[in-house]
Amino acid sequence: MKIGILSDTHSYWDDRYADHFAGCDEIWHAGDIGDYTIVQRLEEVAPVVRAVYGNIDHGTVRRRCPARIITDVGGMRLWLGHVGGYPGRYSPGVRAELISNGITLMVAGHSHILKVMNDPRLGLLHINPGAAGPFGWQAVRTLVRLTIENGKPTDLEVIELAKK
Repeated sequence: MKIGILSDTHSYWDDRYADHFAGCDEIWHAGDIGDYTIVQRLEEVAPVVRAVYGNIDHGTVRRRCPARIITDVGGMRLWLGHVGGYPGRYSPGVRAELISNGITLMVAGHSHILKVMNDPRLGLLHINPGAAGPFGWQAVRTLVRLTIENGKPTDLEVIELAKK
């Protein structure tokens, strides 16, 4: 199962999202979507789009996207949210939520900082795909793509979106 992951688009669409996520089975958006048309355009790229709202989201995004998605995907237990922190510095309440739900893959956005790291204490992989949109202080916009096979992540790629 091939997965495309992005966050913090802030209403910005880049055709390279579709190019890099072509052939993905699912796309996950970790919040700060902005305009709901971003989700609709992602739905034209992959058969399944999982999206959560972030702190800048309102209106249609908040009505149609939950704050968190906790589900099983490809044999992994997924936690998808916007504000979540990272191993060693989880946001309040998140660590307990990860433990109580047996999470093996955590995806969070918000910081605009690309991070991929294991949490050996909780036995999970943490991914923050960085920011896909141009708004914020990040120097490089990023996406993440990976494959999940038999309950394990493989072929993880970081995609840098250079300025056009």
